[in-house]
Amino acid sequence: MKRRVLFVCTANSARSLMAEALLKHMAGDQFEVASAGTEPAQPHPMALQVLQEAGFAVEDLHSKKLEDLRDKNWDYVITLCEKASRECGTVCDPAQQIAWDFPDPVPSGRHATFALTLKELKERIGLFTMVHQKKTGLNPLEYNPVSVFRALGDELRLAILMLIRNQKKLCVHELTTALDSSQPKVSRHLANLKEAGLLEAARQGQWVYYFLHPQMPQWLMRVLDETSDSNTTLVEREMERLKAMTDRPVVRVL
Repeated sequence: MKRRVLFVCTANSARSLMAEALLKHMAGDQFEVASAGTEPAQPHPMALQVLQEAGFAVEDLHSKKLEDLRDKNWDYVITLCEKASRECGTVCDPAQQIAWDFPDPVPSGRHATFALTLKELKERIGLFTMVHQKKTGLNPLEYNPVSVFRALGDELRLAILMLIRNQKKLCVHELTTALDSSQPKVSRHLANLKEAGLLEAARQGQWVYYFLHPQMPQWLMRVLDETSDSNTTLVEREMERLKAMTDRPVVRVL
């Protein structure tokens, strides 16, 4: 049974919405997630922008009133500012209340501030999920088919996996050339594939190489093998670009 997590801040326009999107993406198979505000406003455009730029879904995000979610039997209520912590009171009892304090990025109006808030929230939520996994005995490398096929459902991410499966390992420079895509976009998709447990990375000299996760289960390897064998032209153009590279890094064995 999924544990229920509610993120709360004052306006439910930035911090708590970002936290909701992050936890859904990082551990949606373990948690039912929502967010709310003590004084809800509208989702801030820059909060949605940094989420989209980082590859997170924003279509279902909307601001909600805390009072409307009080009877949902939450397991965890996580407040993201001191004001929300004070105002939350006993609204969500008997949930376990956790108080985090993140500065509101809205007053700055700066993209960099929103991006930093997203980064810090991601780190904190990563710790939260890790502690929860230890408490419940969950295996962090357990592959959920829904999460796996969600990751495979993007054309660029699938091409990245097929290329790496074929070449054993590739760095970002090789992938951007093969895919004829920008470095930020490729890096964002690589991060998504790592979070799904499909890729691992290791630095060799000045390059960081990506390769299929060594603990990937056999059923998933068979999916990738069948996909490649049954669609021989899937990354044909990408392989031609890769082979035509004149500045390709020297390949070393991992």
